[in-house]
Order: sequence, then structure tokens, then C-alpha cells
Amino acid sequence: MGNSVDEVRLRRVKFRAWHRGFREADLILGPFADQYLDGFTSDQMDAFEALIDEADQDLYGWIVGRIETPPEFDGEILNLIKDFRFKAHAVRGDGRGA
Repeated sequence: MGNSVDEVRLRRVKFRAWHRGFREADLILGPFADQYLDGFTSDQMDAFEALIDEADQDLYGWIVGRIETPPEFDGEILNLIKDFRFKAHAVRGDGRGA
């Protein structure tokens, strides 16, 4: 696996991404975590964890562009999540949800 992200941390963070208690966030962050976290460096994982430590409504608002993202969170990881959400939404094409 490399990049010094241990398996226990990876599983814990993926679980947190899927089980936030806010369905719209779960449906973006869970699949994103499954697709990307295995390749994250420790620094990227730190940034992802900092994001998911934030309130669900705020984080979801930043992802979908309803709320301006604070500068400290407006970076590589949030941009990856936004891009992931946009592509998933475009593929689904149903105009619903996340």
C-alpha cells in the first residue's frame, strides 16, 4: 500500500465517510473514500479527515457550492470531492440528490 497510511486508519476513515448520519453527505463521501483513499498519502488523509470532522451541513454546502468554502478547507482534497460529485451526478443524470 505504501505512503504510510495504515490499514486500520484507512478502514476507520472509510467507515466514517459512509456513516455520517447525513444521507446526502454519505452518498458522496462514502463512494469517494472507496475510490480514492487507498491511494492517499498521509498528508492527503489528514486533509480528508479534517474535512470530515466538520459539520455535515457545512461540508455538504461546500461540496455542492451552496456555501462559500473557508480558505483553510478550499484545497486539493475538497476539489477532488467536488469533481467526484460532479462526475457521479453527470453519469447518473437523474437530477436528484447529491
